[in-house]
Amino acid sequence: MKRLSLVVAMAVTMPSVWAQVKPCEELKSEIAAKIEANGVKNYTLEIVASDQVGDRKVVGSCEGGSKKIVYVRQ
Repeated sequence: MKRLSLVVAMAVTMPSVWAQVKPCEELKSEIAAKIEANGVKNYTLEIVASDQVGDRKVVGSCEGGSKKIVYVRQ
């Protein structure tokens, strides 16, 4: 009975998690607005595959975690 309750609870909450997946360009725009609101002018944001991050600073994750938004200050 506990397993059934757990499965039902997971099934109910999972769609809300999927609904929170943001498109990368939308998230990138939101992050850029926050950075610029803090007065930062010379920077770049780039959308990369999760395995292509390297030593860059990750400031966001999108498309279900398959891509990352990285920040580089110039």
